[in-house]
Amino acid sequence: MTANSAVVRPVAPGDLETVGAIYAHYVRHTVVTFDENAPATADWQRRLDELSARGLPFLAVEYCGDVVGYAYATPWRAKPAYRHTVESSIYLAPDRTGRGLGGVLLRDLLEACAAARVRQVIAVIADAGTGASVALHRRHGFTDAGRLAAVGAKHGRWIDTLLMQRTLVPRPAGLPVPPQ
Repeated sequence: MTANSAVVRPVAPGDLETVGAIYAHYVRHTVVTFDENAPATADWQRRLDELSARGLPFLAVEYCGDVVGYAYATPWRAKPAYRHTVESSIYLAPDRTGRGLGGVLLRDLLEACAAARVRQVIAVIADAGTGASVALHRRHGFTDAGRLAAVGAKHGRWIDTLLMQRTLVPRPAGLPVPPQ
């Protein structure tokens, strides 16, 4: 399988069991998510409905007709002033990593976010001891925005998070230029 033969498309309700199964692996076996209980399919349906209502992307990548990963963008914070900023999430089936699919998903997610007039995309990356996610985001133009030390505890260890950020579109009309 190569990333060139993968298809990225919007997630459909029929994909949500697979999305949930992919995520459940990371909940149970890793520290890349701070969730300790995997959401049910009904929770994924609510997320799909909410993101659709907000015009935000929720994408699946499939290969040979099977969903092997997904990505979505959620509001960064609930307060209205954050409305132009989202947080990205990308997960691949554990046997599909290292094949370029994360890059395909992130590229398409960023394009969909730009089309939705998102200005800033934030990646919150748990320091799981590997640099793959950080390297992926850097390849797609994300820069370091900060580190939060020991903010999560899971599987008997404290975990840092790295915040990364990417600007997509120019500032919305009528807003001042942000300070440098």
